[in-house]
Amino acid sequence: MNIHEYQAKGVLKAFGAPVASGVPVFKAEEAAAAAKQLPGPLYVVKSQIHAGGRGKGKFQGLAADTKGGVRLAKSVDEVAANAKEMLGRVLVTKQTGPAGKQVNRLYIEDGADIDRELYLSLLVDRTVGRVAFVVSTEGGMDIETVAAETPDRIVTVAIDPEAGVTAADVAKLNGALRLSGDAAKDGESLFPTLYKAFVEKDMSLLEVNPLIVMKNGRLRVLDAKVSFDNNALFRHPDIVELRDTTEEDAKEIEASKYDLAYVALDGNIGCMVNGAGLAMATMDIIKLYGAEPANFLDVGGGANKEKVTAAFKIITADPNVKGILVNIFGGIMRCDIIAEGVVAAVKEVGLKVPLVVRLEGTNVELGKKIIRESGLDVVPADDLDDAAQKIVKAVKG
Repeated sequence: MNIHEYQAKGVLKAFGAPVASGVPVFKAEEAAAAAKQLPGPLYVVKSQIHAGGRGKGKFQGLAADTKGGVRLAKSVDEVAANAKEMLGRVLVTKQTGPAGKQVNRLYIEDGADIDRELYLSLLVDRTVGRVAFVVSTEGGMDIETVAAETPDRIVTVAIDPEAGVTAADVAKLNGALRLSGDAAKDGESLFPTLYKAFVEKDMSLLEVNPLIVMKNGRLRVLDAKVSFDNNALFRHPDIVELRDTTEEDAKEIEASKYDLAYVALDGNIGCMVNGAGLAMATMDIIKLYGAEPANFLDVGGGANKEKVTAAFKIITADPNVKGILVNIFGGIMRCDIIAEGVVAAVKEVGLKVPLVVRLEGTNVELGKKIIRESGLDVVPADDLDDAAQKIVKAVKG
């Protein structure tokens, strides 16, 4: 689960991280009052969407040379004018795609005198099985660009879960970021603080880009992007309350109600599979034969008829879907349950696109019998390769 920047900063501030004062704004007429709560005279007006690249983004309907989704303002009136122009508009960034995202929230923040911009993130490094810091002196840039152009400027420091962030770890991080004086002292407290927040709140990503050294020599978290492990949210009702469903795909929201692992994609072949590995393989083979998957959907090993019916309805709700591939290997999941769910869903919502079904495993013959006797116009497949070729051919006409 993702949250907005201002929410992420609230979480980090509660742990003691240094962040600027700021006020969230939901209506343009609130902007002036929000700015008056801050010291000034420099303010930052920040679009709040679940996507990066906001500063370099462009608003639809405004001139190409218009300022992006993060703007400096030198007066309360300028804050108000920016808020009026930004709220309610669609912001397009590298991460939103051409459709962009509508800005429904702003964050009015106190400005900062920046001396240097640094990059810092925390994530689970699966190569060593530990939480790791990834840091670079090249803050304010896309870390992918830094990795491609100057990989030597990225340093990874894995943290021993039993020891936590040690003095040696702090020394490595301070050295990698070239921190000295007050900034290095701030690092001694900041790095353990961020690690504590990451672990205690079950984060999957904590990215600070940039982490700044101000002209007074102190560190400040200038931007923050935080994602949480969905499987651990039951432990954090306070975090669940921060969820902004307007930033999520409606189909993904519906899928979460049925505990379905669903991610919307840009293709036109809907996929319903059991098991994440098989789902990935299914998407890969669809691409191999020249088409694109419309979604990742894992119904899981213990799905019932209602869950399968819901999954099918979510797939068919996507107007981009021109064909559907059901690929089930029945282990814990029984093929007859899948078949009953598919039949029920098709009878309820109708079938307007080609449907290819490949079943194998537990109760496979019963599952095939249910579909065969349903009267539905379903194309059976013998294996995954056969299924992929058939659905791609059907979609391409």
